[in-house]
Amino acid sequence: MSVADKIIAIIAEQAFLEPKDVKPDATLEQLGIDSMALVECIFAIEECFDVQVPFNANDPAASQFDISSIQSIIDAVEALIAAQKT
Repeated sequence: MSVADKIIAIIAEQAFLEPKDVKPDATLEQLGIDSMALVECIFAIEECFDVQVPFNANDPAASQFDISSIQSIIDAVEALIAAQKT
């Protein structure tokens, strides 16, 4: 299972959707992910990939972690994984 597939599965679970219904260009808002579900997604992503997400739950706009779309989350997690390998 790819990084993208795992992240989509995590987000789908929080949004009570099927993974096939979570498109890369979708926003969290479009999927019905509220702030509490977002925090759960972040925790699940950290656990799944053994990474530390630089995310400020109190001010997501000030975060270094782009949550503007599902694809941006995938890209950010892939970058965190790559940075760990160096």
